Amino acid sequence: MKFLSRTSLYLELIRLDRPIGSLLLLWPTWWGLWLAAGGLPSIANLAIFTAGVFLTRSAGCIVNDFADRDFDRHVKRTSERPLTSGRISSREALTFAAILTAIAFALVLLTNLLTIMLSFAAAGLAFMYPFMKRYTHLPQFVLGLAFSWGIPMAFAAETGTLPACVWPLFIAAVLWTVVYDTFYAMCDRDDDLKVGIRSTAILFGNADRLITALLQVVVLVLLALCAKPFGLGDTYYLALGAAALIAAYQQWLIRERERMACFRAFLNNNWFGAVIFLGIVIDQLLKP
Repeated sequence: MKFLSRTSLYLELIRLDRPIGSLLLLWPTWWGLWLAAGGLPSIANLAIFTAGVFLTRSAGCIVNDFADRDFDRHVKRTSERPLTSGRISSREALTFAAILTAIAFALVLLTNLLTIMLSFAAAGLAFMYPFMKRYTHLPQFVLGLAFSWGIPMAFAAETGTLPACVWPLFIAAVLWTVVYDTFYAMCDRDDDLKVGIRSTAILFGNADRLITALLQVVVLVLLALCAKPFGLGDTYYLALGAAALIAAYQQWLIRERERMACFRAFLNNNWFGAVIFLGIVIDQLLKP
């Protein structure tokens, strides 16, 4: 029974019961893999990157909880997390994070030199993000870099190169992350102000709805600009139209800035990422 109890704590620590973070990291990674391959990527790379998403997101959650352990007890939503509540020690948590990171790096070693080199930047961004909220109101931008780094890594793994068309896709993913993590930060804005945590939700203030809406427009424009270089056609544009409707629905959700509505807007971004992915895959399948 004790073993099962400890196991459940570790699973709670890595948010296994809340897969939204893994999904939001997975979608841009899969965008990159399918676009780099011009269709179905190699099974090896698909397995490596999919497993890597879960492992790195899990390790990132642990580092985030370690960094925020003294803040989380003052925030209602996070006060019972295993680290801040003392149910898991910092040493145990960091050891587990190191193990997960080592496994993820072992998977990267199965790719190529360029991908391995890029993985060091990915690890740096992932472990830097939790501490940024102490020094800048733009931690969401750092998270965007971390969550979108799978795109250049995917191209490196599939093609061994980083073509120029990678970067508009990468920037779109970064700005998309800023949008949905701002929605997430809007849920905790009052608590964050009390304990001194910084975020784009605090930085944007009463302009949060306008700025996130403008960023969503920029994301969709950048994704549209990706169509020609990657040979995408009508089905992809239909997906962008659906994504635009999803973005509009998210703006409707946050119109009153109510905590749970903002959280629903954050969760709804899973569908935004999925629709873009399906648009890429179906468009490629329908090519003559």
